[in-house]
Amino acid sequence: MSINLINTLSQPLKTAAKFVNHNEQASGLSTSRFIQDTSTCLLPKAVFARSKADLAENTFLELSESGLVYFAPILVGNAAKHLYTRNLSKESQKLVTESASKLIGQNNALSKKVLPVKAAIALSALLIPLTEFTLNYIKNIMTLKVFKKGDFNNIANLENKQEDKQTQEKIKKNAGKNIKAAAGIFGLSAILAAVLSARGASKSKAIQHISEAILAPGTKFFKNNEKAKNFFNKYCSIDYVSENGKLVLSKGQLTSCVVIGGAGYFGAAKDRGKQNFLETLFRYPIVGFYVITGSELFEKGFKKLLKKAGKCKETIGNKLEVPSFKELEALAENLAKKNATTTQKEFSRLAKQKVLISGIPYIFSIGVMGFFVSGISNLFTKYRFTKEKNNSKN
Repeated sequence: MSINLINTLSQPLKTAAKFVNHNEQASGLSTSRFIQDTSTCLLPKAVFARSKADLAENTFLELSESGLVYFAPILVGNAAKHLYTRNLSKESQKLVTESASKLIGQNNALSKKVLPVKAAIALSALLIPLTEFTLNYIKNIMTLKVFKKGDFNNIANLENKQEDKQTQEKIKKNAGKNIKAAAGIFGLSAILAAVLSARGASKSKAIQHISEAILAPGTKFFKNNEKAKNFFNKYCSIDYVSENGKLVLSKGQLTSCVVIGGAGYFGAAKDRGKQNFLETLFRYPIVGFYVITGSELFEKGFKKLLKKAGKCKETIGNKLEVPSFKELEALAENLAKKNATTTQKEFSRLAKQKVLISGIPYIFSIGVMGFFVSGISNLFTKYRFTKEKNNSKN
């Protein structure tokens, strides 16, 4: 097993290899990924925390958001799958984990029966972005109750002035109103899911059109445009993806989290003052874009640069695929025979390449998207506030 070969590596390389290998094996519902990503996002914000209230808010948001991304999808998806597929045959239940585009392409009675049920399951995923939408409003209420603060200037330690009770009451009312609105929207989606599931066996064209639009909007609306079709299917579908028989968060669902969750970020920030809104306006688009596509684009770009430079030839494939640590042992054995060396020596060389390919993007996410963005956004907020104060005095 590759883990035995990992133990033969030098200490710094062994530590890094074990870290990459552990994260590589973790997918879907993953405590290790939860800890890794939460610490990556939370650590910089903790370092740059401007007050106890600021630290408490960031801790609450990062823990709850990571929990939604890494724990909620598989729990919600599998619960919905169990609920909506109870009356389906075993053959139909297997098709639920097939891609929507494939089912639409089959265009037969069985796939038409499964599509509405699959769409009903996908609608359950709206619970995740709608919950994320409410988190910022819950955070506002939490800060009001625990720290008695609603003015962002006080929370960010820009100044220390008397809190306005009317403003605090307005923040509390807006939070309650938006939380109720999110619950209402999910209630409507649950009703639609129940209708789709119940009417799945019917020959209703409307049911089929709605199901196809939910599951594969690119295939539905851009049949003759391959690029647009792939883009909208990837980023606008709220369908789950299947991984080892489990339903996990798709790229489209992640996009919905960023977009719908972003509405909550901006709305809750606006309630607490101009500086909170402007800070969110600066930071959220950068982080949101990176979450949806940035990390993927950076990783691909980095691998292309390595490949172009003739580096990591054995570990970067023609389609930029990288073998897992489980696959490196067999590769090391073949290279040892070819180069008349030892498996351990070849594995050590391959492990260095693997750690480099995985490590640089990880360091980038911590350094640039973590510390740099957090630090710069805080500095810009303080600069804008000071400039505004000076202008008002003049």
